[in-house]
Amino acid sequence: MPTLPDGDPVPTAGPLAGVRGRVPSGDGGAPFGLYVHVPFCRVRCGYCDFNTYTSAELGGGASQAGYADTALLEVRMAAAALREAGLPERELATVFFGGGTPTILPTGDLARMLEAARTQWGLAAGAEVTTEANPDTLDGEYAAALARAGFTRVSIGMLSAVPHVLATLERTHDPAGVAAAVGAVRTAGLDVSVDLIYGTPGESVDDWKRSVDAALALEPDHVSAYALGIEPGTKMGAQLRRGLIPPPDPDDQAAKYEYADTAFEQAGYPWYEISNWARPGHECRHNLAYWRGGDWWGIGPGAHSHVAGVRFWNVKHPRAYADRLANDQWPALAREVLTEEEREFERVMLEVRLREGIALETFPREREVEAAVGEMVVEGWLERDAAARGRVVLTRTGRLMADAVTRALTD
Repeated sequence: MPTLPDGDPVPTAGPLAGVRGRVPSGDGGAPFGLYVHVPFCRVRCGYCDFNTYTSAELGGGASQAGYADTALLEVRMAAAALREAGLPERELATVFFGGGTPTILPTGDLARMLEAARTQWGLAAGAEVTTEANPDTLDGEYAAALARAGFTRVSIGMLSAVPHVLATLERTHDPAGVAAAVGAVRTAGLDVSVDLIYGTPGESVDDWKRSVDAALALEPDHVSAYALGIEPGTKMGAQLRRGLIPPPDPDDQAAKYEYADTAFEQAGYPWYEISNWARPGHECRHNLAYWRGGDWWGIGPGAHSHVAGVRFWNVKHPRAYADRLANDQWPALAREVLTEEEREFERVMLEVRLREGIALETFPREREVEAAVGEMVVEGWLERDAAARGRVVLTRTGRLMADAVTRALTD
């Protein structure tokens, strides 16, 4: 289970207390998004470090049955806080339901939460509305109901096409179920993304190639591929500590990344962020807002928000979250009011992950990054032509060294 950062206590008046009139990230017209965390799963996968719970009944508003009503309380509270802070009113450009497994809830619950967001903020024309889904929680009827509710996109947790890899990850679906879920989403007229994980213990290079090929055969609009990380506190973390599984092999993961990047690019899915590829025009706009330093409000237990240079996060446990809201208290546990230096570091750390890269002219003059950029071009981490045009853009090798690039640009 992930731990939350420390931060400062949230004022009684709420997480945005003291920021009245502050211009949001970027200009006043910067996109604004909403993230809704649904903290429930049927089973906890051995690798999972997310804030999720398998019990359907945690008591009161913490249960699956009562969760939507509890989340609606925070939606209304959030809208009031933004108004009271004197920030420019903005419609929602994106909404993203993540988890956990949002599609473990009835579609009516997801629809009610989306409608509440629409009522409080409005949805911008062409707004992107995504939900994550496990393949075995999605069928034609469910997908059609999502479309009627206003969802535009479904991100399906495929992870692998190989049964023994799925078993190691403790996933409950079988590979055939992924194709059925993708078909249901397509029939409903929604965009579809599939998520993959590489580097699972026991996964061979051929296993990974099989998964990449299977994902492309589904002809999704978007693909994400993430290297497996084994975190303390997870079942896999305990297995690693006892020597039952090997640690991830960076060379193995790098080779698998390079294979996937080549395959996706050749199939018409250029990379637009280190771990994401899409057909042109089908990039995930919600996640792009994260990487571009946009503003979003996170609803739900453990959800993080970033508004007007203030980062804050909610209590983790659904019971504590529900209790606070039932007593008309802020669910936010702590916050950080970012300094200009912190905001600049985060800007570089996030924007360098994007294919569009960073304009050299946006770095503070005193930073003098040109020498570091030149060295990284020679090293093969940055694109030479882009650097000549005044932009920092990672090569494929550089994508594998993104943390080191960030340090070089910010030290």
